[in-house]
Amino acid sequence: MHYFVPKRCETSQKIMYHDRTTAWHAAEQSRIERGTELWVYHCDFCGAWHLTHHNPALQQAHMQFQHQHKPTSRKRGYKPRRR
Repeated sequence: MHYFVPKRCETSQKIMYHDRTTAWHAAEQSRIERGTELWVYHCDFCGAWHLTHHNPALQQAHMQFQHQHKPTSRKRGYKPRRR
């Protein structure tokens, strides 16, 4: 018996989809079969589309929030220098 083996991305090892609609269909099929909500994103490394459990819109907002704040030391009693 022959089984279909999907092509995978070399960097993330995720299944590669050629276009966005095919990836959305796979995400919808996964939601129906398994009850898991998946999102689609475009991979910068391979140029294909992948599925993820993390909502890219929320992740983008989280990254912007982190860049607004200066990193502080975790050392106890740390006071930043005044300039």
